[in-house]
Amino acid sequence: MNPQAPVHAADDHWLTVTYHRFRDWRGGRPFWAGLFTLLGGLPIVYFPYADIRLGNVTLAMATTTGSGSLIIGVLLITLGLALWFQQGIRVFAGVAAILLALVSIPVSNLGGFFIGFLFAMIGGALALSWAPGVPLAEEPEAAGAQPADEFHDIPAPRDMETAHATETTAHADGGRNSAG
Repeated sequence: MNPQAPVHAADDHWLTVTYHRFRDWRGGRPFWAGLFTLLGGLPIVYFPYADIRLGNVTLAMATTTGSGSLIIGVLLITLGLALWFQQGIRVFAGVAAILLALVSIPVSNLGGFFIGFLFAMIGGALALSWAPGVPLAEEPEAAGAQPADEFHDIPAPRDMETAHATETTAHADGGRNSAG
């Protein structure tokens, strides 16, 4: 196979095409924030209703605040899914996920034994910090491009400024003061 030959999606295996489509979909949204927020809701919902069996002994984790745990967990799962499909609410979803994670500590078995709490906090923080990418604009190449020198980024004096800095009074440069 020639390394310079163009690669077409029709030539790739369907798993490769699916992976690239998923990667493109994931790149345009706060995917990891949604995943962590969703995973944070699962232990918060699960632990208050779980039964642990140790031999013949059954330990019931049911608490009196099982409904509060259910509401917090379902809201976190919903916020995680909303982050995937509605990128515009990322700030609201991030703040809500952090607040729900904090409320889950006293309400639902220490925030799902701190597992759900940590996942929801990380997901909320990632949602707040995510910003959509801006595509790079290609610069049009000018026909009369300036030669590349090391001083081309230094600004030139403006029209109303003097070319030399020997005047130090308040009336220099059109009445403006300069410090230095």
